[in-house]
Amino acid sequence: MTAKVTNYRAIARILGIIVVIIGIAELIPWIYAEVTGDAAAVHGFRICAPATIILGLLVLFFVRTGRTRFGPREGYLVVAFCWIIASLLGAFPYLVSGFTGSFADAFFEASSGFTTTGCTAIEGGITCRALLLWKAISHWLGGMGILVFVISLLPALGINGQVIARAEAPGPVLEKMTVRMSDSAKVLYVTYISFTIAEFILLMLSGKMCVYDGVITTLGSISTGGLLVHPSGIAYYNSIYIELVISLFCLLASVNFVLYHYLATGKISYILKDIELRAYGIIIAGSTILCAGGLMVTNNESFGQALRNSFFQVSSFASTAGYTRTPYLDWPTVCQIVLLALMFIGGCSASTAGSLKVIRVIVMLKMIVRGCTRRIHPRSVVPVKLGRGAVPAPVVSNITVFVFTFMALFLISGLVISLQGCDMETSFTSVICMLSNTGASFGYGASLGNFSFFHPALKIFLSALMIVGRLELFTIIILFTKSFWSRNH
Repeated sequence: MTAKVTNYRAIARILGIIVVIIGIAELIPWIYAEVTGDAAAVHGFRICAPATIILGLLVLFFVRTGRTRFGPREGYLVVAFCWIIASLLGAFPYLVSGFTGSFADAFFEASSGFTTTGCTAIEGGITCRALLLWKAISHWLGGMGILVFVISLLPALGINGQVIARAEAPGPVLEKMTVRMSDSAKVLYVTYISFTIAEFILLMLSGKMCVYDGVITTLGSISTGGLLVHPSGIAYYNSIYIELVISLFCLLASVNFVLYHYLATGKISYILKDIELRAYGIIIAGSTILCAGGLMVTNNESFGQALRNSFFQVSSFASTAGYTRTPYLDWPTVCQIVLLALMFIGGCSASTAGSLKVIRVIVMLKMIVRGCTRRIHPRSVVPVKLGRGAVPAPVVSNITVFVFTFMALFLISGLVISLQGCDMETSFTSVICMLSNTGASFGYGASLGNFSFFHPALKIFLSALMIVGRLELFTIIILFTKSFWSRNH
Protein backbone atom coordinates (compact mmCIF):
# COMPACT_ATOMS: atom_id res chain seq x y z
CA MET A 1 0.00 0.00 0.00
CA THR A 2 1.34 3.41 -0.99
CA ALA A 3 1.74 5.79 1.90
CA LYS A 4 -0.33 8.94 1.59
CA VAL A 5 1.42 12.20 2.38
CA THR A 6 -0.69 14.92 3.97
CA ASN A 7 -1.02 17.98 1.75
CA TYR A 8 0.06 20.59 4.28
CA ARG A 9 0.53 23.27 1.63
CA ALA A 10 -3.14 23.17 0.65
CA ILE A 11 -4.09 23.23 4.34
CA ALA A 12 -1.89 26.27 4.93
CA ARG A 13 -3.38 28.11 1.93
CA ILE A 14 -6.92 27.64 3.21
CA LEU A 15 -5.94 28.69 6.73
CA GLY A 16 -4.24 31.74 5.21
CA ILE A 17 -7.54 32.75 3.59
CA ILE A 18 -9.30 32.31 6.94
CA VAL A 19 -6.73 34.47 8.75
CA VAL A 20 -7.21 37.24 6.17
CA ILE A 21 -11.01 37.05 6.61
CA ILE A 22 -10.62 37.39 10.40
CA GLY A 23 -8.30 40.37 9.95
CA ILE A 24 -10.71 42.09 7.55
CA ALA A 25 -13.57 41.47 9.99
CA GLU A 26 -11.56 43.23 12.72
CA LEU A 27 -11.50 46.39 10.61
CA ILE A 28 -15.20 47.00 11.33
CA PRO A 29 -14.94 47.28 15.15
CA TRP A 30 -11.65 49.17 14.67
CA ILE A 31 -13.41 51.83 12.59
CA TYR A 32 -16.26 51.94 15.13
CA ALA A 33 -13.77 52.40 17.99
CA GLU A 34 -12.06 55.24 16.10
CA VAL A 35 -15.38 56.98 15.46
CA THR A 36 -16.61 56.64 19.05
CA GLY A 37 -13.25 57.53 20.58
CA ASP A 38 -12.78 54.29 22.51
CA ALA A 39 -9.04 54.65 23.16
CA ALA A 40 -8.45 51.20 24.66
CA ALA A 41 -10.26 49.35 21.87
CA VAL A 42 -8.56 51.52 19.23
CA HIS A 43 -5.18 50.53 20.64
CA GLY A 44 -6.10 46.85 20.47
CA PHE A 45 -7.48 46.84 16.94
CA ARG A 46 -4.73 49.10 15.55
CA ILE A 47 -2.27 46.37 16.43
CA CYS A 48 -4.36 43.24 15.86
CA ALA A 49 -6.22 43.97 12.62
CA PRO A 50 -3.18 44.89 10.45
CA ALA A 51 -1.04 42.16 12.02
CA THR A 52 -3.71 39.50 11.31
CA ILE A 53 -4.20 40.59 7.70
CA ILE A 54 -0.44 40.72 7.06
CA LEU A 55 0.03 37.27 8.61
CA GLY A 56 -2.64 35.78 6.34
CA LEU A 57 -1.25 37.48 3.22
CA LEU A 58 2.27 36.28 4.00
CA VAL A 59 1.01 32.71 4.23
CA LEU A 60 -0.80 33.04 0.89
CA PHE A 61 2.25 34.66 -0.74
CA PHE A 62 4.88 32.19 0.40
CA VAL A 63 2.87 28.95 0.37
CA ARG A 64 2.08 27.54 -3.05
CA THR A 65 0.00 24.40 -3.59
CA GLY A 66 2.04 21.91 -5.54
CA ARG A 67 -0.63 19.19 -5.43
CA THR A 68 -4.39 19.43 -5.35
CA ARG A 69 -5.11 16.09 -3.63
CA PHE A 70 -7.33 16.86 -0.68
CA GLY A 71 -8.66 13.92 1.27
CA PRO A 72 -10.53 13.39 4.56
CA ARG A 73 -7.37 13.85 6.65
CA GLU A 74 -6.75 17.28 5.15
CA GLY A 75 -10.42 18.15 5.63
CA TYR A 76 -10.37 17.34 9.34
CA LEU A 77 -7.12 19.22 9.88
CA VAL A 78 -8.42 22.33 8.11
CA VAL A 79 -11.63 22.37 10.15
CA ALA A 80 -9.92 21.76 13.50
CA PHE A 81 -7.15 24.29 12.90
CA CYS A 82 -9.63 26.83 11.50
CA TRP A 83 -11.59 27.08 14.75
CA ILE A 84 -8.52 26.92 16.96
CA ILE A 85 -6.68 29.61 14.99
CA ALA A 86 -9.82 31.78 14.78
CA SER A 87 -10.20 31.61 18.57
CA LEU A 88 -6.50 32.31 19.15
CA LEU A 89 -6.33 35.29 16.79
CA GLY A 90 -9.74 36.54 17.91
CA ALA A 91 -8.51 36.64 21.50
CA PHE A 92 -5.84 39.29 20.96
CA PRO A 93 -8.17 42.32 20.58
CA TYR A 94 -9.60 41.53 24.03
CA LEU A 95 -6.14 41.03 25.54
CA VAL A 96 -4.30 43.95 23.91
CA SER A 97 -7.19 46.33 24.66
CA GLY A 98 -6.84 45.46 28.34
CA PHE A 99 -10.43 44.30 28.84
CA THR A 100 -9.32 40.84 29.94
CA GLY A 101 -6.80 40.25 32.65
CA SER A 102 -5.30 37.11 31.18
CA PHE A 103 -4.99 35.18 27.94
CA ALA A 104 -7.31 32.52 29.39
CA ASP A 105 -10.09 35.13 29.67
CA ALA A 106 -9.39 36.47 26.18
CA PHE A 107 -9.36 32.98 24.65
CA PHE A 108 -12.62 32.19 26.45
CA GLU A 109 -14.24 35.33 24.97
CA ALA A 110 -13.03 34.57 21.45
CA SER A 111 -14.04 30.91 21.63
CA SER A 112 -17.44 31.95 22.96
CA GLY A 113 -17.75 34.31 20.00
CA PHE A 114 -16.76 32.07 17.11
CA THR A 115 -18.58 29.01 18.48
CA THR A 116 -21.74 31.11 19.06
CA THR A 117 -21.84 30.07 22.71
CA GLY A 118 -22.34 33.66 23.79
CA CYS A 119 -21.23 33.45 27.44
CA THR A 120 -18.49 35.55 28.99
CA ALA A 121 -15.68 35.28 31.53
CA ILE A 122 -15.49 39.04 32.08
CA GLU A 123 -16.63 40.07 35.55
CA GLY A 124 -19.81 42.09 35.17
CA GLY A 125 -20.53 40.45 31.81
CA ILE A 126 -20.41 43.56 29.60
CA THR A 127 -17.40 44.74 27.56
CA CYS A 128 -16.88 48.05 25.77
CA ARG A 129 -19.07 48.67 22.71
CA ALA A 130 -16.33 48.12 20.10
CA LEU A 131 -15.33 44.75 21.56
CA LEU A 132 -18.98 43.78 21.88
CA LEU A 133 -19.31 44.54 18.17
CA TRP A 134 -16.28 42.33 17.51
CA LYS A 135 -17.87 39.52 19.47
CA ALA A 136 -21.12 39.96 17.52
CA ILE A 137 -19.21 39.78 14.22
CA SER A 138 -17.40 36.64 15.37
CA HIS A 139 -20.81 35.19 16.27
CA TRP A 140 -22.05 35.90 12.75
CA LEU A 141 -18.95 34.43 11.12
CA GLY A 142 -19.08 31.35 13.32
CA GLY A 143 -22.84 30.85 12.98
CA MET A 144 -22.86 29.67 9.41
CA GLY A 145 -19.21 28.73 9.64
CA ILE A 146 -16.24 30.60 8.24
CA LEU A 147 -15.43 27.51 6.22
CA VAL A 148 -18.80 27.50 4.47
CA PHE A 149 -17.76 30.83 2.97
CA VAL A 150 -14.25 29.57 2.19
CA ILE A 151 -15.69 26.48 0.46
CA SER A 152 -17.12 28.76 -2.22
CA LEU A 153 -13.55 29.92 -2.98
CA LEU A 154 -11.94 26.48 -3.12
CA PRO A 155 -12.47 25.67 -6.82
CA ALA A 156 -9.81 28.31 -7.52
CA LEU A 157 -7.39 26.12 -5.53
CA GLY A 158 -8.59 22.91 -7.17
CA ILE A 159 -9.96 21.56 -3.87
CA ASN A 160 -13.17 19.64 -3.30
CA GLY A 161 -15.22 21.51 -0.71
CA GLN A 162 -17.41 18.50 0.11
CA VAL A 163 -14.53 16.97 2.09
CA ILE A 164 -14.37 20.02 4.37
CA ALA A 165 -18.16 20.24 4.67
CA ARG A 166 -18.31 16.67 5.92
CA ALA A 167 -15.58 17.34 8.46
CA GLU A 168 -17.29 20.46 9.80
CA ALA A 169 -20.76 18.88 9.93
CA PRO A 170 -20.02 15.18 10.56
CA GLY A 171 -23.51 14.32 11.81
CA PRO A 172 -26.41 13.88 9.40
CA VAL A 173 -24.41 14.91 6.32
CA LEU A 174 -24.81 18.40 4.91
CA GLU A 175 -26.70 17.96 1.66
CA LYS A 176 -25.49 19.30 -1.65
CA MET A 177 -28.22 21.57 -2.92
CA THR A 178 -26.57 22.17 -6.28
CA VAL A 179 -24.20 20.20 -8.46
CA ARG A 180 -21.09 21.78 -6.96
CA MET A 181 -20.48 22.08 -3.23
CA SER A 182 -19.06 25.59 -3.72
CA ASP A 183 -22.37 26.69 -5.25
CA SER A 184 -24.26 25.10 -2.34
CA ALA A 185 -22.11 27.13 0.07
CA LYS A 186 -23.02 30.31 -1.79
CA VAL A 187 -26.73 29.44 -1.55
CA LEU A 188 -26.38 28.94 2.21
CA TYR A 189 -24.67 32.29 2.67
CA VAL A 190 -27.22 34.12 0.52
CA THR A 191 -29.94 32.68 2.77
CA TYR A 192 -27.97 33.59 5.90
CA ILE A 193 -27.36 37.16 4.73
CA SER A 194 -31.01 37.54 3.68
CA PHE A 195 -32.21 36.50 7.14
CA THR A 196 -29.70 38.90 8.73
CA ILE A 197 -30.94 41.87 6.71
CA ALA A 198 -34.60 40.97 7.28
CA GLU A 199 -34.20 40.70 11.05
CA PHE A 200 -32.28 43.98 11.28
CA ILE A 201 -35.03 45.80 9.37
CA LEU A 202 -37.76 44.30 11.54
CA LEU A 203 -35.93 45.22 14.75
CA MET A 204 -35.46 48.79 13.52
CA LEU A 205 -39.20 49.02 12.87
CA SER A 206 -39.81 48.51 16.59
CA GLY A 207 -38.65 52.06 17.26
CA LYS A 208 -37.05 50.93 20.54
CA MET A 209 -33.60 50.01 19.27
CA CYS A 210 -30.79 52.21 18.05
CA VAL A 211 -28.75 51.03 15.08
CA TYR A 212 -25.99 49.66 17.30
CA ASP A 213 -28.42 47.61 19.42
CA GLY A 214 -30.10 46.36 16.26
CA VAL A 215 -26.81 45.21 14.74
CA ILE A 216 -25.62 43.44 17.90
CA THR A 217 -28.98 41.76 18.49
CA THR A 218 -29.32 40.70 14.86
CA LEU A 219 -25.83 39.22 14.59
CA GLY A 220 -26.28 37.52 17.95
CA SER A 221 -29.68 35.95 17.27
CA ILE A 222 -29.35 34.90 13.62
CA SER A 223 -26.19 33.02 14.61
CA THR A 224 -27.98 31.63 17.71
CA GLY A 225 -25.21 33.17 19.80
CA GLY A 226 -27.47 35.04 22.18
CA LEU A 227 -25.33 38.14 22.65
CA LEU A 228 -26.74 40.82 24.98
CA VAL A 229 -26.21 44.57 24.77
CA HIS A 230 -27.64 45.45 28.19
CA PRO A 231 -27.10 43.71 31.55
CA SER A 232 -30.85 43.22 31.97
CA GLY A 233 -31.01 41.33 28.68
CA ILE A 234 -33.96 41.49 26.31
CA ALA A 235 -36.19 42.65 29.18
CA TYR A 236 -34.49 46.05 28.81
CA TYR A 237 -36.70 46.83 25.79
CA ASN A 238 -39.92 45.53 27.36
CA SER A 239 -41.37 44.86 23.90
CA ILE A 240 -43.40 41.83 22.87
CA TYR A 241 -42.69 42.74 19.24
CA ILE A 242 -38.89 42.61 19.72
CA GLU A 243 -39.15 39.34 21.63
CA LEU A 244 -41.24 37.77 18.87
CA VAL A 245 -38.81 38.91 16.16
CA ILE A 246 -35.81 37.53 18.07
CA SER A 247 -37.62 34.25 18.84
CA LEU A 248 -38.71 33.88 15.21
CA PHE A 249 -35.23 34.33 13.76
CA CYS A 250 -33.59 32.15 16.42
CA LEU A 251 -35.98 29.38 15.41
CA LEU A 252 -35.48 30.05 11.69
CA ALA A 253 -31.71 29.85 12.14
CA SER A 254 -32.03 26.57 14.06
CA VAL A 255 -33.91 24.88 11.20
CA ASN A 256 -32.10 22.93 8.49
CA PHE A 257 -30.99 25.55 5.95
CA VAL A 258 -31.42 23.09 3.10
CA LEU A 259 -35.18 23.40 3.60
CA TYR A 260 -35.02 27.08 2.65
CA HIS A 261 -33.47 26.12 -0.67
CA TYR A 262 -36.37 23.72 -1.22
CA LEU A 263 -38.78 26.52 -0.32
CA ALA A 264 -37.14 28.91 -2.80
CA THR A 265 -37.24 26.31 -5.58
CA GLY A 266 -40.88 25.40 -4.94
CA LYS A 267 -40.24 21.94 -3.48
CA ILE A 268 -42.81 22.38 -0.72
CA SER A 269 -43.44 18.64 -0.46
CA TYR A 270 -39.85 18.12 0.74
CA ILE A 271 -40.49 20.52 3.62
CA LEU A 272 -43.84 19.00 4.58
CA LYS A 273 -42.29 15.52 4.66
CA ASP A 274 -39.32 16.55 6.80
CA ILE A 275 -39.54 14.46 9.97
CA GLU A 276 -36.99 16.54 11.86
CA LEU A 277 -38.84 19.82 11.24
CA ARG A 278 -42.14 18.36 12.42
CA ALA A 279 -40.54 16.89 15.52
CA TYR A 280 -38.83 20.19 16.27
CA GLY A 281 -42.15 22.02 16.03
CA ILE A 282 -43.76 19.53 18.41
CA ILE A 283 -40.87 19.94 20.88
CA ILE A 284 -41.19 23.75 20.81
CA ALA A 285 -44.98 23.68 21.21
CA GLY A 286 -44.99 21.02 23.94
CA SER A 287 -42.21 22.69 25.92
CA THR A 288 -43.91 26.09 25.68
CA ILE A 289 -47.22 24.72 26.95
CA LEU A 290 -45.57 22.78 29.78
CA CYS A 291 -43.49 25.76 30.96
CA ALA A 292 -46.45 28.14 30.66
CA GLY A 293 -48.54 25.78 32.78
CA GLY A 294 -45.80 25.58 35.40
CA LEU A 295 -45.48 29.37 35.56
CA MET A 296 -49.25 29.79 35.90
CA VAL A 297 -49.63 27.20 38.65
CA THR A 298 -46.47 27.83 40.68
CA ASN A 299 -45.64 31.50 40.03
CA ASN A 300 -49.26 32.65 39.67
CA GLU A 301 -48.59 34.36 36.33
CA SER A 302 -51.46 35.24 34.01
CA PHE A 303 -51.97 33.12 30.89
CA GLY A 304 -50.66 35.86 28.59
CA GLN A 305 -47.59 36.61 30.70
CA ALA A 306 -46.77 32.94 31.21
CA LEU A 307 -47.10 32.21 27.50
CA ARG A 308 -44.90 35.20 26.63
CA ASN A 309 -42.15 34.24 29.07
CA SER A 310 -42.36 30.56 28.21
CA PHE A 311 -42.24 30.90 24.42
CA PHE A 312 -39.28 33.27 24.45
CA GLN A 313 -37.23 31.16 26.85
CA VAL A 314 -38.10 27.87 25.15
CA SER A 315 -37.20 29.30 21.72
CA SER A 316 -33.94 30.61 23.14
CA PHE A 317 -32.88 27.32 24.74
CA ALA A 318 -34.13 25.05 21.94
CA SER A 319 -32.20 27.04 19.35
CA THR A 320 -29.17 27.12 21.72
CA ALA A 321 -29.15 30.94 21.53
CA GLY A 322 -29.23 31.23 25.31
CA TYR A 323 -31.09 34.55 25.55
CA THR A 324 -32.75 35.35 28.85
CA ARG A 325 -35.74 37.59 29.42
CA THR A 326 -36.77 36.65 32.94
CA PRO A 327 -34.75 35.14 35.84
CA TYR A 328 -35.40 31.50 34.88
CA LEU A 329 -33.59 30.39 38.04
CA ASP A 330 -36.77 31.44 39.87
CA TRP A 331 -38.93 29.26 37.63
CA PRO A 332 -40.49 26.02 38.94
CA THR A 333 -38.29 22.94 38.84
CA VAL A 334 -40.39 21.35 36.09
CA CYS A 335 -39.70 24.36 33.84
CA GLN A 336 -35.97 24.28 34.57
CA ILE A 337 -35.86 20.57 33.71
CA VAL A 338 -37.59 21.31 30.39
CA LEU A 339 -35.04 24.01 29.59
CA LEU A 340 -32.18 21.69 30.53
CA ALA A 341 -33.60 18.97 28.25
CA LEU A 342 -33.81 21.49 25.40
CA MET A 343 -30.12 22.29 25.90
CA PHE A 344 -29.30 18.62 25.31
CA ILE A 345 -31.58 18.26 22.26
CA GLY A 346 -30.61 21.47 20.44
CA GLY A 347 -31.84 22.48 16.99
CA CYS A 348 -31.96 20.78 13.60
CA SER A 349 -29.09 19.42 11.53
CA ALA A 350 -27.35 21.76 9.04
CA SER A 351 -28.38 24.82 11.08
CA THR A 352 -26.56 27.34 13.26
CA ALA A 353 -27.80 25.59 16.42
CA GLY A 354 -25.69 23.23 18.49
CA SER A 355 -25.98 20.20 20.80
CA LEU A 356 -27.19 16.69 19.87
CA LYS A 357 -29.62 17.84 17.14
CA VAL A 358 -33.24 16.74 16.80
CA ILE A 359 -32.59 14.16 14.08
CA ARG A 360 -30.24 12.20 16.34
CA VAL A 361 -32.76 12.23 19.18
CA ILE A 362 -35.45 10.92 16.81
CA VAL A 363 -33.24 8.05 15.67
CA MET A 364 -32.31 7.14 19.24
CA LEU A 365 -36.00 7.07 20.28
CA LYS A 366 -36.81 4.86 17.29
CA MET A 367 -34.00 2.54 18.31
CA ILE A 368 -35.54 2.23 21.77
CA VAL A 369 -38.88 1.31 20.17
CA ARG A 370 -37.12 -1.19 17.91
CA GLY A 371 -35.37 -2.71 20.93
CA CYS A 372 -38.71 -3.22 22.69
CA THR A 373 -40.27 -4.75 19.56
CA ARG A 374 -37.41 -7.21 19.07
CA ARG A 375 -37.69 -8.43 22.63
CA ILE A 376 -41.29 -9.32 21.96
CA HIS A 377 -40.54 -10.70 18.47
CA PRO A 378 -36.88 -11.86 18.54
CA ARG A 379 -36.83 -13.03 14.91
CA SER A 380 -38.40 -9.91 13.43
CA VAL A 381 -36.45 -7.50 11.22
CA VAL A 382 -37.34 -4.00 12.33
CA PRO A 383 -35.51 -1.22 10.45
CA VAL A 384 -35.15 2.27 11.87
CA LYS A 385 -37.26 4.45 9.58
CA LEU A 386 -37.49 8.16 9.00
CA GLY A 387 -40.67 8.63 7.03
CA ARG A 388 -40.99 5.79 4.54
CA GLY A 389 -37.27 5.20 4.12
CA ALA A 390 -35.06 3.09 6.35
CA VAL A 391 -32.01 4.73 7.88
CA PRO A 392 -28.84 2.91 6.69
CA ALA A 393 -27.22 0.80 9.39
CA PRO A 394 -23.88 2.72 9.26
CA VAL A 395 -25.75 6.00 9.88
CA VAL A 396 -27.61 4.50 12.85
CA SER A 397 -24.30 3.22 14.21
CA ASN A 398 -22.63 6.62 13.79
CA ILE A 399 -25.48 8.36 15.58
CA THR A 400 -25.32 5.86 18.46
CA VAL A 401 -21.59 6.38 18.82
CA PHE A 402 -22.03 10.16 18.70
CA VAL A 403 -24.69 10.22 21.45
CA PHE A 404 -22.64 7.86 23.64
CA THR A 405 -19.50 9.99 23.12
CA PHE A 406 -21.44 13.17 23.87
CA MET A 407 -22.74 11.80 27.16
CA ALA A 408 -19.35 10.34 28.13
CA LEU A 409 -17.65 13.67 27.44
CA PHE A 410 -20.38 15.44 29.42
CA LEU A 411 -19.81 13.24 32.48
CA ILE A 412 -16.00 13.33 32.31
CA SER A 413 -15.98 17.11 31.83
CA GLY A 414 -18.36 17.54 34.76
CA LEU A 415 -15.85 15.64 36.88
CA VAL A 416 -13.02 17.91 35.69
CA ILE A 417 -14.99 21.09 36.45
CA SER A 418 -15.92 19.79 39.89
CA LEU A 419 -12.21 19.88 40.83
CA GLN A 420 -12.70 23.59 41.57
CA GLY A 421 -15.11 22.64 44.32
CA CYS A 422 -18.29 23.73 42.55
CA ASP A 423 -21.59 22.10 43.41
CA MET A 424 -23.02 19.45 41.08
CA GLU A 425 -25.55 21.79 39.46
CA THR A 426 -22.91 24.39 38.60
CA SER A 427 -20.40 21.78 37.37
CA PHE A 428 -22.65 19.83 35.03
CA THR A 429 -24.75 22.70 33.71
CA SER A 430 -21.59 24.69 32.97
CA VAL A 431 -20.38 21.76 30.88
CA ILE A 432 -23.61 21.36 28.89
CA CYS A 433 -23.68 25.14 28.50
CA MET A 434 -20.34 24.96 26.64
CA LEU A 435 -20.76 21.60 24.93
CA SER A 436 -24.15 22.55 23.47
CA ASN A 437 -23.00 26.12 22.65
CA THR A 438 -26.06 27.47 24.45
CA GLY A 439 -24.22 29.87 26.75
CA ALA A 440 -26.84 29.72 29.50
CA SER A 441 -26.45 27.56 32.58
CA PHE A 442 -27.84 27.01 36.05
CA GLY A 443 -26.22 27.21 39.45
CA TYR A 444 -23.60 29.77 40.48
CA GLY A 445 -22.60 30.69 36.93
CA ALA A 446 -26.18 31.65 36.06
CA SER A 447 -26.73 33.66 39.23
CA LEU A 448 -23.45 35.53 38.70
CA GLY A 449 -24.13 36.08 35.00
CA ASN A 450 -20.62 35.13 33.86
CA PHE A 451 -17.92 32.48 34.30
CA SER A 452 -15.19 34.71 35.71
CA PHE A 453 -15.03 32.60 38.90
CA PHE A 454 -13.39 29.64 37.17
CA HIS A 455 -9.65 28.97 37.41
CA PRO A 456 -7.72 30.05 34.26
CA ALA A 457 -6.90 26.42 33.44
CA LEU A 458 -10.60 25.50 33.63
CA LYS A 459 -11.47 28.47 31.43
CA ILE A 460 -9.16 27.05 28.76
CA PHE A 461 -10.81 23.66 29.25
CA LEU A 462 -14.29 25.19 28.89
CA SER A 463 -13.13 27.02 25.78
CA ALA A 464 -11.98 23.70 24.33
CA LEU A 465 -15.42 22.25 25.10
CA MET A 466 -17.03 25.07 23.11
CA ILE A 467 -14.88 24.25 20.08
CA VAL A 468 -15.44 20.51 20.44
CA GLY A 469 -19.18 21.07 20.72
CA ARG A 470 -19.24 23.40 17.71
CA LEU A 471 -17.44 20.79 15.57
CA GLU A 472 -19.64 17.96 16.88
CA LEU A 473 -16.95 16.13 18.88
CA PHE A 474 -15.19 13.85 16.41
CA THR A 475 -13.41 16.49 14.34
CA ILE A 476 -11.28 17.30 17.39
CA ILE A 477 -11.26 13.90 19.09
CA ILE A 478 -10.06 12.16 15.93
CA LEU A 479 -6.85 14.23 16.01
CA PHE A 480 -5.80 12.35 19.15
CA THR A 481 -6.09 8.90 17.58
CA LYS A 482 -3.09 6.99 16.28
CA SER A 483 -4.87 5.81 13.13
CA PHE A 484 -5.54 9.39 11.98
CA TRP A 485 -1.82 10.12 11.77
CA SER A 486 -0.94 6.79 10.17
CA ARG A 487 0.61 7.37 6.73
CA ASN A 488 -1.26 4.35 5.36
CA HIS A 489 -4.72 5.82 5.93
